[in-house]
Amino acid sequence: MAFRIFRASALIAGSILATFGMAEAQSGDRALPPAATLAIVLDGTLGPILSGSDPAGLDGDSATITLTVSESLTPYKVTAKSASYHIPAKDIVLSVNGTNYSPSSRYNLIINLGKTADTMTLTGKVKIEFISATVSDVSSLAAGSWSKTVRQHLVTFSPSPQNLSEPSSQLSYTAEGEKTVLGVTGTIANSD
Repeated sequence: MAFRIFRASALIAGSILATFGMAEAQSGDRALPPAATLAIVLDGTLGPILSGSDPAGLDGDSATITLTVSESLTPYKVTAKSASYHIPAKDIVLSVNGTNYSPSSRYNLIINLGKTADTMTLTGKVKIEFISATVSDVSSLAAGSWSKTVRQHLVTFSPSPQNLSEPSSQLSYTAEGEKTVLGVTGTIANSD
């Protein structure tokens, strides 16, 4: 008798959980992440110098940052208006004037959902010849570009492409203790 009661209770509990899970998935709030690959490409020109002395001589150079990462990636930190992700080094390509540079470790990607703009900040280290530099790129997109689902897993932004302009979009680098901030003009696009 006790086994039957336990079994009936388990079936009822399972049914309730399954119904709750389906309602959550249908609401879009807890949707399961897709298995698609997301590609984000920032393509632009660096400059002018906003601060620092630019020891690497990047002012006026063309630069491209390409992220190719699974949309199933989940954030390591979430707030009401942001999501922070770790991006594996293998999923990032940095290119300046056609020369590719590989990150030396994973990067942090922070997406902030703002009232006047959504921003995407990518920060990490890169080795250029014998110099290790910390690089931070801030891309300012139109407000509402990302849905709130970005707080659960990576998703595309819309519209795509979008124009980037300085000073709201910028790239900074710190090498040998000196920080330089450059404006960025160009485009940012994504696809999956």
